[in-house]
Amino acid sequence: MQRQKSFQNSNPTLYLVATPIGNLEDMSFRAVKILKNVDIIYAEDTRVSKKLINHFDIESSLRTYHDFNKEVKTNEIIRELNNGENIAIISDAGYPLISDPGYFLIREAIKENINVVSIPGANALLTALVVSGIPPHPFCFRGFLDHKEGKRKKELESLINYKETLIFYESPHRIQKTIKNIYEIFGERDLVIARELTKKYEEIIRGTTKSLMEISELKGEIVLILKGKTVETIDPNLSILEEVNKLISLGLSSKDAIKQVSKNRNIPKNDVYMEYHK
Repeated sequence: MQRQKSFQNSNPTLYLVATPIGNLEDMSFRAVKILKNVDIIYAEDTRVSKKLINHFDIESSLRTYHDFNKEVKTNEIIRELNNGENIAIISDAGYPLISDPGYFLIREAIKENINVVSIPGANALLTALVVSGIPPHPFCFRGFLDHKEGKRKKELESLINYKETLIFYESPHRIQKTIKNIYEIFGERDLVIARELTKKYEEIIRGTTKSLMEISELKGEIVLILKGKTVETIDPNLSILEEVNKLISLGLSSKDAIKQVSKNRNIPKNDVYMEYHK
């Protein structure tokens, strides 16, 4: 067992500082204070973070930490912390570690009994979730889906029976293909596209997987909020065919509807298949 009393010991501290996801006014007083007081700030891309640093007149040394140098830099950061340096890590926008680098470093810091302290702030997935109009809890955050369609569809298929609201990040050039894949696998469900959150051109597009499938010309950072699987009681007086069609109308594919009816009635799947295709 390891207990961390963040502000009641003399152990070195690594700060995970959330930064704005678009609107600089979302930067907290505490975050600015921490970044001004630490000796070194490690950022995913110093060119991006330099704008933030300059805006708030932060003079701390700025260095890079990303997936391609994480092993070398982690050793360097641990050594600096143990030598008494105060260090913060930030990502380009939002929380460090949330679809961004940092986990490798945090894991090693914890092993070294270094305090790991989170400085809260803006976060795209939560910002999108609370305005979506889709049930906010429970939810499951999946980050970015695979850029290859085959792998992306397999990942989506593994989520088909999740009752939780599903949250994804996506890039503008893949958004149309991704929504098409979601519709093919999940059928028609409530779907919300949130883009450019907190910025001037913030837009929330609410609809269904079917109605949003042809959407195009979207720009900026995108969050997808997809309603989870709805569990409805099926009328026991329905015939096998009627029950299959009912499940299909709720968003299941014919294949999954047949499988579900087989399970509901405790009969061979082939019997349901033959009845449906008769």
